[in-house]
Amino acid sequence: MEKRTGKFAGEDPFVLARAWLEEAEKTEPNDPNAIALSTVDPDGLPNARMVLLKEISADAFVFYTNYTSAKAGEIDAAGKAAFVLHWKSLRRQIRVRGLVSREDGEKADEYYASRSLKSRLGAWASDQSKPLSSRAALMAEVAKVTARHGTDPARPPFWGGYRIVPLEIEFWADGDFRLHDRFVWRRTSADAGWDITRLNP
Repeated sequence: MEKRTGKFAGEDPFVLARAWLEEAEKTEPNDPNAIALSTVDPDGLPNARMVLLKEISADAFVFYTNYTSAKAGEIDAAGKAAFVLHWKSLRRQIRVRGLVSREDGEKADEYYASRSLKSRLGAWASDQSKPLSSRAALMAEVAKVTARHGTDPARPPFWGGYRIVPLEIEFWADGDFRLHDRFVWRRTSADAGWDITRLNP
């Protein structure tokens, strides 16, 4: 098998993904952790939206959201999702496909507590993905939850994280004349070993 060097070196894709993200944090002007998250509705119609990746752990990619949102409903029904991290400044991207479970305990509490007060109150106020009559109605709801929950709101029971445990991770880097470099890590289950393959551009 071809020896991978430079930006593709290493045998652990999570370590490599963290290294690429850390590099992107130095060059991307806004939200280097933004991912295009893809899910599928009950009719098989795909959905995509931007969310913020909050952690690359030793075995998963973690983000947080409202559990009553459209994305959460689709994730809970399918148990699977995919996303792309793309950095224009580095001309690189990472594609991930995998199995999803909730991050709904102490780690979710800790992340929620680390957010700004306005963001924490906003999580209480927003009935995410549901119809909204006006901006004024949303701000009125923010005022209500502020009066109700004060300056130290607990994490809402309908808000928490998701862990995407990948079965496939592809690292892509731009190449001259569109002869890009692509390496994919694949495995058959969450506890299986990785097979690593170079792909044609």
